[in-house]
Amino acid sequence: MRYELADYEWVAITPMLPNKPRGVPRVNDGRVLNGIFWVLRSGAPWRDLPDHFGPYTTCYNRFVRWRGLVSGAAS
Repeated sequence: MRYELADYEWVAITPMLPNKPRGVPRVNDGRVLNGIFWVLRSGAPWRDLPDHFGPYTTCYNRFVRWRGLVSGAAS
């Protein structure tokens, strides 16, 4: 799909993702990350995220959490 990561890109990114388990089992990181990229590249609001990426709230919440990790690492 146009905005989704290729397999080789996913292999490069996977080790950089946090893997601490939280209370509820995590949904597929690849699906969520592709959903985040879809919103960022398309410019669409989170609510317009196609269903095959999962709930838009999951993608948005993960984006906010990961964005905090990246900005904290850059300091």
